[in-house]
Amino acid sequence: MIPQDVQVEILRRLRQAEAEHGVRILLAVESGSRAWGFPSPNSDYDARFIYAHPPEWYLSVGSDDARDVIEYPIVDDIDLNGWDILKALRLFKKSNPAFVEWIQSPIVYVESGPFAAQTRLALPSVYSPTAGLYHYRSMAKTNFRGHLKSEEVPLKKYLYALRPLLSIRWIERERRPAPIVFQELLGLLPETHGLLQSIMRLLEMKRASPELGLAPRIDVINQFIESELERLESIQRVEPESNKMVLEQLDGIFHAALRDAWPGCSVP
Repeated sequence: MIPQDVQVEILRRLRQAEAEHGVRILLAVESGSRAWGFPSPNSDYDARFIYAHPPEWYLSVGSDDARDVIEYPIVDDIDLNGWDILKALRLFKKSNPAFVEWIQSPIVYVESGPFAAQTRLALPSVYSPTAGLYHYRSMAKTNFRGHLKSEEVPLKKYLYALRPLLSIRWIERERRPAPIVFQELLGLLPETHGLLQSIMRLLEMKRASPELGLAPRIDVINQFIESELERLESIQRVEPESNKMVLEQLDGIFHAALRDAWPGCSVP
């Protein structure tokens, strides 16, 4: 899915980031449309990574105010940025949808040490289905209201509304995070005449065209999106409750990752 020369360049930039910032990369994945299974020919490569500083960095009085992201400008269609492990785990505790998707990405560039495997194992106990439902409903609502209510609409935005809505259907049924690849969710569509066929045409067009552009709206898809948003209107935003066992589990992941990334350093 990722050309070999692009993979090589992404790996080179990841190693450069480690050297420039004095960190160790624990996990690097592809996110966005390439991970979801519907990239355009000119889609960027959205490489995302989790990194760890040396243990003493986290013991500094000023560490809470220190920058906890590494970001680079997009060069040659490669969009590279990452989060510090502490930021990532704190967001994980809140069921942050970006992090939850990263650790499930089907495209992995780097996986070093126990961090990725342990976060995946922790996912069932950490993840809040209600928080996931709210996040995805918000994504779908934003794309629908902002882009899909006119007579002419940007066709690709349909996919950015449909994916979160089908993810909600998955979470409602399974009570766990939805798969990343969009095609794995299509079985959750209602048997509405023409709906699946319209979505499959959209997928084919997006994969074949650098930019879908504006076109007349597709009523059968609009009707599905509107009915789902109306059905989901009662979902309220929730913050996952603090759970001592979950916090201990995340602390254990944090300490294990530091011990592995920085052998010889004193970590609990």
